[in-house]
Amino acid sequence: MTNDRLPISEIWVYLSGDPLFALVLTLATYQLGYMIYVKVNRHPVFSPVAISVLLVTCIISFMDMPYQKYFEGAQFVHFLLGTATVALAVPIYRGFNDLKGKLFPITLALTIGSAVSIFVGVMIAKSMGAGSTIVGSMYAKSVTAPIAMGIAERIHVSPTLTAVFTVITGMLGSILAPYIFNALNIQHWWMRGTAIGVGAHGLGITRAFSINDEAGTYASMAMGLNGVLSAVLLPFIIGYIRA
Repeated sequence: MTNDRLPISEIWVYLSGDPLFALVLTLATYQLGYMIYVKVNRHPVFSPVAISVLLVTCIISFMDMPYQKYFEGAQFVHFLLGTATVALAVPIYRGFNDLKGKLFPITLALTIGSAVSIFVGVMIAKSMGAGSTIVGSMYAKSVTAPIAMGIAERIHVSPTLTAVFTVITGMLGSILAPYIFNALNIQHWWMRGTAIGVGAHGLGITRAFSINDEAGTYASMAMGLNGVLSAVLLPFIIGYIRA
């Protein structure tokens, strides 16, 4: 009786060549990360995105799958980033009436917060001797990924590297923000939401909504407003600095 089972090495080769595998892997690891996140009572350290990134990185490295091959399947999730960004208009519209009396402090906070974030990131990169490619990719790291990549193209830096820094910023921001808020004794949910929306963009919004609806709404509005202002102003500011 012959053994018709495929060797495990051939199975890995087959899976690594199927774009659908990358899509299923991305969704499955995120779902696992979210289950762990809920299990530990939504502890900020156990971010579903961070868990998913670590698992996907380990698995595709073990399978020796090129990133380009992985992205062929994961690009369907990547495509939804743009639609999700556009959908931020909904919470902005719904919460617009709540902005009365808060529009000035929110606008001031997101302007200063975004400027400080860019300045600190660029200065740290320069002080560590980073090249112009890395330094340039730090400019748009605190804007949501689709907008950040668009800004990167306009200022002639790497959109891919910008996206990497954007995701890292979001993960660190969503994990560390609650501890910073508690240390500074910031109790108002709209303040917490605004800060995490500016500093940690999409991942911060996810974290904010998982704790409080008001925080999530203000995080969405802050990220949306910050994204619009950054997309319009940042390329001109960077062009002026480089001139």
